[in-house]
Amino acid sequence: MSHISYSELKNWVQCPFYHNLVNIQKIKGFKGNEFTAFGTAIHTVCEKKLLHEAVSDDLFVQELQKNIADIDDDVEINKKLVNEMKEQGKRIIPEIDDAVSKYFGDYEVVSTEEALMVPIENTGYNFKGYIDAVIKTPDGKYHIIDWKSCSWGWDSRRRSDPIVNYQLTLYKHFFALKHDIDADKIETHFALLKRTAKNNNVEIFRATSGKKKTYNAYSLLMRAIHNITNGVRIKNKLSCTAGYGCEFYKTKHCP
Repeated sequence: MSHISYSELKNWVQCPFYHNLVNIQKIKGFKGNEFTAFGTAIHTVCEKKLLHEAVSDDLFVQELQKNIADIDDDVEINKKLVNEMKEQGKRIIPEIDDAVSKYFGDYEVVSTEEALMVPIENTGYNFKGYIDAVIKTPDGKYHIIDWKSCSWGWDSRRRSDPIVNYQLTLYKHFFALKHDIDADKIETHFALLKRTAKNNNVEIFRATSGKKKTYNAYSLLMRAIHNITNGVRIKNKLSCTAGYGCEFYKTKHCP
């Protein structure tokens, strides 16, 4: 059975032609950088901290260096930035436990890095994903947490971006299906891990994921599957140079 993940859905939203290159033809696009290496390293630390495992600064530095070493040789690494990131990570680590406890109060850990591979009805597709953390509070609520590393934080535009929020909305929907849990008993939250913030290096906030947003997210997912299945690969030229730009822009793959 085929599967689709949130990241693949996001690629399709960005540009169906880009999605075809990366997810269908399997042409390697973005190869990772210092920021993705930092994000992966700090995610590892967060998982261990949530499980109350002993975490040292050395562990974070080792994870960061390992992730940097895994980046393709043709990607230029900013060594000064990497050294700064080592210190930035060390400032975040002590705040993780306190931030989670202050925000949720008493809680129990249900899972970390929970895999989703849940059938999407009437499509022949599974929804694939990995939930960073699920905890449960004494009121019977389940809380899905997604760790996000960033610089100073998110502005209001990023916080309210539908596509950003749909990640947690879809995780909630398919987590509820997987475990046969009432979706009303599940809440979703982003946890920002801020590298350059002067204080509050860990900020947790709720991302609403009610019935209307779930309907919109699921409708987008179904539309993507329909177009992918039917081979619709229209270029979205607005994405060619938007943001950081497309790595295939004006290359042999997308002349």
